[in-house]
Amino acid sequence: MSFAPQIKIPATYMRGGTSKGVFFKLSDLPKEAQQAGTIRDQILLRVIGSPDPYGKQIDGMGAATSSTSKTVILAKSDKPNHDVDYLFGQVSIDSAFVDWSGNCGNLTAAVGAFAITNGLVDQHKIPENGICTVNIWQANIQKTIIAHVPITNGQVQETGDFELDGVTFPAAEVQIEFLDPADDGGAMFPTGNLVDILTVPEVGEFQATFINAGIPTIFLNAEDIGYEGTELQEVINSDAVALARFEKIRAYGAKQMGLIQDISEAQKRQHTPKIAFVSKPKAYVSSSGKTIAEQDADLLVRALSMGKLHHAMMGTAAVAIGTAAAIPGTLVNIAAGGGEREAVRFGHPSGTLRVGAQAVLENGQWAVKKAVMSRSARVLMEGWVRIPQETLD
Repeated sequence: MSFAPQIKIPATYMRGGTSKGVFFKLSDLPKEAQQAGTIRDQILLRVIGSPDPYGKQIDGMGAATSSTSKTVILAKSDKPNHDVDYLFGQVSIDSAFVDWSGNCGNLTAAVGAFAITNGLVDQHKIPENGICTVNIWQANIQKTIIAHVPITNGQVQETGDFELDGVTFPAAEVQIEFLDPADDGGAMFPTGNLVDILTVPEVGEFQATFINAGIPTIFLNAEDIGYEGTELQEVINSDAVALARFEKIRAYGAKQMGLIQDISEAQKRQHTPKIAFVSKPKAYVSSSGKTIAEQDADLLVRALSMGKLHHAMMGTAAVAIGTAAAIPGTLVNIAAGGGEREAVRFGHPSGTLRVGAQAVLENGQWAVKKAVMSRSARVLMEGWVRIPQETLD
């Protein structure tokens, strides 16, 4: 019996914020995968090493967490005033499924650098020294994001002294602006309320803030679901009963937000919405052993991604946090002390993060003009990934 050799696909493995992913130029993918569809999904699944019933992704580039089971496809944009089109695929670990329903805010920090290095940004825009402004079209959510990428001697600067909690080593700071991050398909608050009652059969009733900004997110009060808000990953991720309860709450919240019509649909929409819980600031020790004092944060937030508590905070969820914090009356704003604010620093399992948002009340509806945060990014490896030929069958 003969076996065909593996095929090679040019790729770059990058860290962006507190996530890692495999980056591709659209034109480098096999022709069958340059359009959305089954072949593209099969390739990305095989690259990452999914589906893996062992939950380890040993035979792929993934690292068996929601933060590392990620793929990005980039192309030069033909959209006016944009440099690059950014498509994000969240790859399921244990099932044959790629979720295209949302953005990855963390990997956004790496998009600008990749685009510059790979010729997707016009040369005249790149200074010899200074900041290159990359206008990104986020194709999943149809939104504009601006990345401010430092350039030194004509090349992307990756090293620096900017420290990001959740990332071990310092790097160069990349400022990211999410323009008009609320969902164009509906109101920022899909129910029309800043706070709703979410009823989940056999679980209970909870106050909830539903918001479409950055990524659809369900915010709960930590104390309402039996937590302090200071929890680290192992407390929740080792509790199968708690994870199942969170997933059930998420499913019913998704239906109340109008994202799904039937609870069963949540299984095929793992990436969105996110579910998070908030509390007033308290002292705690982060996952790295760093002490976070009560005065170090305006509030505490813990968020789940792909069914597990995130080790830090998803970038898109940080946009939702910043936006909700800016609007008096949301659970996030109340946990942060109430009142009007244009920036908030929140505590997460790995430390703290500051995010700014400009929210305005227009014709009785809340709108957010932009949200801003700083991240960092770095190339970890570049070359080719290899996958079996039969992946294309």
